[in-house]
Amino acid sequence: MASDLKIRIARTLAEVDPVQWDACANPPLSEGQAFDAPEEDQKERFNPFVTHAFLNACEASGSAVPRTGWGGAHVLVEDADGRLLAAAPCWLKSHSQGEYVFDHGWADAYERAGGRYYPKLQVCVPFTPAPGRRLLVARSERAADARAALIAGLRGLRDSAKASSTHITFLQKHEWETLGGQGYLQRTNKQFHFFNRGYTTFEDFLATLASRKRKVVRRERKEALPDGITIEWVTGKDLREEHWDAFFAFYIDTGSRKWGQPYLTRTFFSMLNETLADRVLLVMAKRNGRYIAGALNLIGDDALYGRNWGCIEEHPFLHFEVCYYQAIDFALSRGLSRVEAGAQGEHKLLRGYEPVPTYSAHDIADPRLKRAVAEFLRQERVEMEQLIDAYAEHTPFRKGEISP
Repeated sequence: MASDLKIRIARTLAEVDPVQWDACANPPLSEGQAFDAPEEDQKERFNPFVTHAFLNACEASGSAVPRTGWGGAHVLVEDADGRLLAAAPCWLKSHSQGEYVFDHGWADAYERAGGRYYPKLQVCVPFTPAPGRRLLVARSERAADARAALIAGLRGLRDSAKASSTHITFLQKHEWETLGGQGYLQRTNKQFHFFNRGYTTFEDFLATLASRKRKVVRRERKEALPDGITIEWVTGKDLREEHWDAFFAFYIDTGSRKWGQPYLTRTFFSMLNETLADRVLLVMAKRNGRYIAGALNLIGDDALYGRNWGCIEEHPFLHFEVCYYQAIDFALSRGLSRVEAGAQGEHKLLRGYEPVPTYSAHDIADPRLKRAVAEFLRQERVEMEQLIDAYAEHTPFRKGEISP
């Protein structure tokens, strides 16, 4: 680490200048010039989840705060003039909820053996299984030094906080590889993403499917919207508090049944509307003049990210229509290259979403636990690669269609 670089810990995003944070989170591209990452990892030029606005809303809304087990410990690397060169959105956590990369088994085993797993450090976007940059480095001639200092700062924070481990989840592949070279354990998982292969309409996409699969999708779309159910896309200046009131009711109802207690507060959605409305898409279903279901998506420069779904009425295939088919329609209308539909969901495979790997990196202090987890992950990576390959053999596309 260069001697003139300083590492500072911010307890909240409110302590960090938004402009400087965003210069690290989404480095601007000059014509013909890429940010400091391999070409294959430059699919997303703007990721809304790592913006200061989104992360600050998680904290300022009371969603990711010490009271809920998320104690801010954001690692900042600054030069001698106080200019922010790199950052990592980091929380000191007392549990493993809201992460979507599951380490409960590690925690249980370690505590049964007499260890203390919590607190741990979590570098992530709270409650959001969307891949993207996690080691946020501004474009500068000192990018390499800043990244090295950031990694050193994370390890120093782990030690000073007496945390058992550091977990960096849903990071980019090149970050995962860099951290692997720094002693982090490497983990993989899977998601299902839709890829726009030059389609301009949903029918263009359907034409690439095998005949039987195409008929299934058409039938589902028809049956999802019987007489009386309509779909609205709401974004930007058209978003109003009444939309968020309706969506929050869906979110609470579905989240309570799925998780027991939803993570996000009502204030979070209002803050999202105030700061990122142009990056928000609500797909809302209405019946007899009343909203009955909806899906929250965020819009990147090159991707649509599905986030939350909820409903207060159950209708066949309505979930597929609102979350998956409408997302494809919107992405094609905007010329976006892909739709990332969130965690889990093998059912997405038959609806045109293809398996892709996701990455996480884990730095464990106790060498005994580290050895045990390393062996588990070695086997898990092999199994995950085989699973992704098997899924890829069962996509609904006609033979000869291009794979991602």
